[in-house]
Amino acid sequence: MKGLAAMKGLTALAAALLVAATGCSVSGAAGGDGKTKVVIGYQSKTINTVTAGTLLRSLGYLEKRLGDRYTVEWQDYDTGAPITAKMVAGKIDIGSMGDYPLLINASRTQGIAAARTELVSITGYNLRGGLNMVVVPPASKARTLADLKGAKISASIGSAGHGTLVQALEKDGIDPATGVQIVNHQPAVGAAQLESGGVQGYAQFVAWPGLMVFQDKGRLVYDGSALNVPTFHGVVLRQAYAKEHPEVVEAFLQAQIDTTRYLHEQPLRAAESVAKVTGLPPEVVYLYNGPGGISTFDVMLKPPLQAAHEHDVPYLKRINAEFAGVDVSKFVNDSYLRKVYGSSYDTDRASTTNPARITGTDPVCGVAVSDPKTASELWSTGSATTQPAATPTCLLRQIAKATAGVRAAYVPDTTTGTRWFAGESIWLHDPSAPKNERFLPFTTQDGADAYRKDHPKTEPVPYEEALKAAGTGGDA
Repeated sequence: MKGLAAMKGLTALAAALLVAATGCSVSGAAGGDGKTKVVIGYQSKTINTVTAGTLLRSLGYLEKRLGDRYTVEWQDYDTGAPITAKMVAGKIDIGSMGDYPLLINASRTQGIAAARTELVSITGYNLRGGLNMVVVPPASKARTLADLKGAKISASIGSAGHGTLVQALEKDGIDPATGVQIVNHQPAVGAAQLESGGVQGYAQFVAWPGLMVFQDKGRLVYDGSALNVPTFHGVVLRQAYAKEHPEVVEAFLQAQIDTTRYLHEQPLRAAESVAKVTGLPPEVVYLYNGPGGISTFDVMLKPPLQAAHEHDVPYLKRINAEFAGVDVSKFVNDSYLRKVYGSSYDTDRASTTNPARITGTDPVCGVAVSDPKTASELWSTGSATTQPAATPTCLLRQIAKATAGVRAAYVPDTTTGTRWFAGESIWLHDPSAPKNERFLPFTTQDGADAYRKDHPKTEPVPYEEALKAAGTGGDA
């Protein structure tokens, strides 16, 4: 892959320089004040990790559980790579990152006794891969990923977004090494490059694609859910630190469980809290972290996630010659989590039902909101709460009848279930469907086209026309 060899050399050099600059001392030693120190690396804008990072930090749950005998130091990064480099140097004890970076983390630390890491919990996941997406400039002629053949695509090499891009290109019959030029960027740099025209595509992880689309700086051309490969973020820690301070690990996991519960019980408040800290729009945070959001928050490494991680090992080894491979079964250690979670651990681990669902009664269609495959949501301007909708068609009716402005409106993709902005979705109309189900949203043109092949009676309809038709009875 173009640029990959150079990137691997730079990453190795950066890690070496970091070790030289910081030395080999570990961060868990007691400081001059006699307090035990724990250093946590997190990614504030990677909002699939908020239960082990941004939200956890803002709620103060970890500090409350640890008490005055401990000092917690939080370090914020854009990607998982620098967290891994500092864990190798013994300067970060606990970190959170995506599935591909987790494997790289394991590979780079397993040969170093003081740095060897373990995967101890999950922050959030999407069973189909919807946390990673590819966007293009709004005015781009590209309508599908295949249209980007020969183009420059920005990605963070070694990230979950990069892994999804490579697999998606190959699935479309495009050689990632020759069919496109993948340019290595930090997420914010790549976003600026897309806006300035330096690249024609942008492949990233949560929440960057949603942010670019919300800000009218990007348009979605590939939804990672189409790949149908689970993706997730998790918590990794240095084994040596955990053995020396198991009470800190247990307190961290208990605090993460508490934060996850808070996120489920107070989704709007949690989204606004994360937005305030990160500078991300609350509407974007809520897209991912709200009920029925793209992210499902659960602390356990579910069997499908571990299977996906094992599937990624040979794939990552193939695209990265320096990746030595990982025995995922040995990398995973759920003993700490099992101890603090309780007796329902095995039962809950076997379930992949999203514990955060949109519920209530649709005020316009007058029916219960019960099916997560169609449940939608309206966030009106000036409202402190959101309004449930039974189906996307019912949501369109709510918007058409709304007297206040629309802050955000969310619908699930008809095929993949990926939650997306109603106004940015591709819409089809099915005249033969029940009245409350005639308008069907899709995240991408590819998804809509595939659905039409199997449902020839459906017809494309612009969002504004769908909105108008739904408001006057549901017929386009």
